[in-house]
Amino acid sequence: MKTSFKFGLLLMLSFSLMSSMCSDDDDDNSQSNNNTQTIQEVTTQAQSGDWIITYFYDTDQEETNNFTGYIFTFGANNQLTATNGTNNYTGSWSVTDSNSNDDSPSDVDFNINFSSPPNFEDLSDDWDIVTHSSIKIELIDVSGGNGGTDYLTFEKQ
Repeated sequence: MKTSFKFGLLLMLSFSLMSSMCSDDDDDNSQSNNNTQTIQEVTTQAQSGDWIITYFYDTDQEETNNFTGYIFTFGANNQLTATNGTNNYTGSWSVTDSNSNDDSPSDVDFNINFSSPPNFEDLSDDWDIVTHSSIKIELIDVSGGNGGTDYLTFEKQ
C-alpha cells in the first residue's frame, strides 16, 4: 500500500512539474486575438460619426482651446479630416497592434498624423488607448524624449 501511495504522489508531482513547464504560446495567441478584437472595436467606434476634442493636454499645459469648433471625422482608407466650417485639414489615422519593443504585447495604438497646421501637428503620435466606447475615446502618450505625458480625449458630437 505504501508503494502505491508513493507512486501516486510521485506521479502527481511529475504532472504538476510538466504542466508548469509548458510554454505560454497559447497566451500569446490569445493576446493577439484580443488585440485584433480591440483594433476592430476601436476602428468601428471611431468611424461611427463625428467627434470633437474635449481635452488635450500637451506635456505641461492644457491646449484644448486650440481645437474648439473643429469636427473630426475618422473616415475610410485611414483618412482623417478636421473642419470648423472655414478651415479644412486632412490627415491620416489608424488603429494598430504595436510592434515596438518598449510597449507591452497587449498594446494597441491609435495613430494620428497631421502635417499642418502646427497645432494639429501636436496631435500626431502613436497614442495608447486608455478607454474607448461608442461616445468617448481617451488616449495617452508618454514621450520617450522628454518624458512628458500628453492626454487626448475625443467625444462623439
